[in-house]
Amino acid sequence: MARIPPDSLFPDYPAIPDYRFEQHCVQSGFQFVAGLDEAGRGPLAGPVVAAAVILDPTCIPDGLDDSKALKPAKREALFELILASAQVAVASASAREIEATDIRAASLAAMRRALCALPVRADYALVDGRDVPPGLFCPARALVKGDARSLSIAAASIVAKVARDRSMIRAATIYPAYGFDLHKGYGAKRHLAALAEHGPCTLHRMTFRPMRKD
Repeated sequence: MARIPPDSLFPDYPAIPDYRFEQHCVQSGFQFVAGLDEAGRGPLAGPVVAAAVILDPTCIPDGLDDSKALKPAKREALFELILASAQVAVASASAREIEATDIRAASLAAMRRALCALPVRADYALVDGRDVPPGLFCPARALVKGDARSLSIAAASIVAKVARDRSMIRAATIYPAYGFDLHKGYGAKRHLAALAEHGPCTLHRMTFRPMRKD
């Protein structure tokens, strides 16, 4: 298994989704540990959506995993269990914000907003990826492939993915020509064909190809 080097807070743990990162934070004096993740960095259309989740260590839903490793029905079921048992917040950055900055900055901004929106103030944040969002009010650590290593991040990945998918299904009722309910804004053949025929709509990210022509 892949392992990470030890540092001042985290020991050398196997790269599997479990609660040991959170437990180590609690043992270090941080009571409420939030997992942060996002969904929707790659699509050609729609927002990037982030979630923050503080799990109840006495009531962690079974089967939490990286959302990409779960079938849609399993994600939906876990989504409901997470909402029923944990402190959860969701935030987003629109296509216009992505265009005005870039997808990395917009993703980090969405994660920061989600953390700020939690009903319980987090003492520490575990963030999926290589970057910690700037301007957080609490200490944080970025974990590469964190959604496959930390249960809190895995829960956040599920919430963000389901919330974004649902938003794109709603978008399909407003812009039916693009099939957003089927591909969720990714560059599927049907989506590219619709772009060629109809051009972009207001949900498209104009700094992404094929909308950006230069």
